[in-house]
Amino acid sequence: MATGNSYIGGVPTPDRTSLSAIVSAAGDLLESDGLPAVTMAAVAARVGVRAPSLYKRLRNRDELIEMVAEAALGDLRERLARAVGAGGDGAPVGDPRARLEALIVAAREFARVRPAAFRLVFAPGDLRLDPALLAATSAPLFDVVAELAGPRHALQAARTVTAWATGFILMELSSAFRLGGDLDEAFDYGIRRLAEAITDR
Repeated sequence: MATGNSYIGGVPTPDRTSLSAIVSAAGDLLESDGLPAVTMAAVAARVGVRAPSLYKRLRNRDELIEMVAEAALGDLRERLARAVGAGGDGAPVGDPRARLEALIVAAREFARVRPAAFRLVFAPGDLRLDPALLAATSAPLFDVVAELAGPRHALQAARTVTAWATGFILMELSSAFRLGGDLDEAFDYGIRRLAEAITDR
């Protein structure tokens, strides 16, 4: 097997262009120019190959977009896991309300860093995402709401929290809050009230 870079006419051959580099380039395009700009031709230009070469690794643009979304979910999953931390036995530490706040704040920070990726993952669409990845990303939230609301209401509580948090964040990204006031204060207020509302008394 040949080693090092392989070139034909000054252009890297497809076998020297990794799938991860293609997905990363597509993710960068998504953030800089928006979803419509993520075309096979534009991504190919970013990684230095001709567009037909991408089809050796991907079926079509839809598959590429799904892979970009899954990469974004992987990033979000890592951020959420770091936000709640873990003890020596692997269990999350700290008060469950504090962990709930940390999770929602981490999601908001992710959206500020990668707004287009946040919209791609959470806005309505036809993406077919890996169920195992979705479950892994949601696990920290399910764990904490199960403590607050009880296992019987964990799903309902998780959906309530997710709906409020994503709605708030998407409105913030779209500059849709038009009545003034401090958004950070409103965000903190919402988190506190949510935690109180879902807590099983």
